[in-house]
Amino acid sequence: MHKDNLLEEILSDIEKHEGSMTRRDAMKFLAVSPLAAGMLAGTGSATEVHASDATGKVVIVGGGISGMAVAAKLSRTLSNPDITIIEPDPTSVSYQPGQTLVGAGVWEKEDIIYNRDDHTPDNVTMIKDAVVSFDPDNNSVTTAGGQNVPYDYLVVATGLMLDYGAIEGLEGVITSSGADNAVVKEKVGKNGVYSVYFRDGAADTWKGMQELIAQAKAHTGPEKLQALFTHPNTPIKCGGAPKKMIYLMHSRLVEAGVRDKVDLVFLPNGGKMFGVPEYHEAILQQFKDRGFKWHYKHNLVKLDTDAKIATFKHSWTEKGEWDEDIEEFATINKSKLVEKKYDFIHVTPPMKAPDVVANSKIGSKKGWVPVTKETLQHVKYKNVFCLGDVAAVPMGKTGGSARKQYAVVVENLIAAMEKKPTLPAAYDGYTVCPLITSIGTVMLAEFNWTKKPTPSFPLDPTKERWIWWLLKVYALKPMTIYGMVSGRA
Repeated sequence: MHKDNLLEEILSDIEKHEGSMTRRDAMKFLAVSPLAAGMLAGTGSATEVHASDATGKVVIVGGGISGMAVAAKLSRTLSNPDITIIEPDPTSVSYQPGQTLVGAGVWEKEDIIYNRDDHTPDNVTMIKDAVVSFDPDNNSVTTAGGQNVPYDYLVVATGLMLDYGAIEGLEGVITSSGADNAVVKEKVGKNGVYSVYFRDGAADTWKGMQELIAQAKAHTGPEKLQALFTHPNTPIKCGGAPKKMIYLMHSRLVEAGVRDKVDLVFLPNGGKMFGVPEYHEAILQQFKDRGFKWHYKHNLVKLDTDAKIATFKHSWTEKGEWDEDIEEFATINKSKLVEKKYDFIHVTPPMKAPDVVANSKIGSKKGWVPVTKETLQHVKYKNVFCLGDVAAVPMGKTGGSARKQYAVVVENLIAAMEKKPTLPAAYDGYTVCPLITSIGTVMLAEFNWTKKPTPSFPLDPTKERWIWWLLKVYALKPMTIYGMVSGRA
């Protein structure tokens, strides 16, 4: 897609939102937004130049945004591409980062749904099926329909699984945001239990917010209603989402005039708000300013959805006896179960690698695909690359991470196809979390493996800003769908 065409797609998508900025204002915003400018600058010219005559059959398992971006960029870069994507979900390219906005009533569920086939490059083969086994020793995968698909090079972009069933009292695993979730919806999306991590769940969360507001308006008792927000003890995608939901609930309660009737309580498994100290301190101050409560080292282990009681495992350490051999005090790990009543609870589910990956030779003991974190090449199988949520890299499970990773995978994959002795591209761990702090403000947290802020623009990245709200609500979705998924941004 030419840069002008990409810009037109972005502007058209912005105009779809009721009450959005005008086309003229959108042009001004895109001109000053560093991320938007970077994406548009990355688009190619109208005349394509194929950079490599390398040959080989490339199979991409997973047709989400990461897999589709790799396919699109490869198909434009190789003179004679032989690329196959294996993906069963017809809406696999839908915009998952928008689910928090659906959950707060800013968008409708339909605003984030896109059809996979509308974004599949013409010269790429699509197998509409699921992979059920990997055989990296013989360079092939097998689909649920019994098709054996050989490859010379494999790209794994399966995403992860939402393991609601790991919480006692809930059931089911969701394999992708839009997959069948009937089992999970037996308990999630009603009776005070909500979760934005799948599309139906996001739509239900908005209903749950409205129900809590109505309950608060009718509430006359001395004790406040309890709204709890959890963060599990596993790696998760979009690590900012659990906090975004407490901020968004706060905004809706303030808007309705009932904020004083509800306690907003954040219960993360970890011991801090954010892994980057500067962002941790900023979020902590925002929590204090808004009157939130929080309790670290609390992992949700059980829900009694009838009694509306959540049980957490609270963990901590204590100083033990003096060890004369190592000349320091021993550390004693302690824990206890803590019950908390709730009127509303937002559940961030434990997450894991897909079983088909975890139980195969390309997986690891923890399930995730082990790769060299800079090159994204498998540590054992050198013709296998991996990106996105399923890759075993630090802090890499966001759309911002995938946007940087896919270009690295393509460059290194082509180098491998050309039999070059070294891989030229390196991922530095960059990611971006547009942390929604209210309906109208966002803190744009950019960082990499240095665990230091890496802002793209000379503004204090710890400050909440309206301009980043505009980026989040109006620009990032079309830039992702029409820029990244086309392999150009």
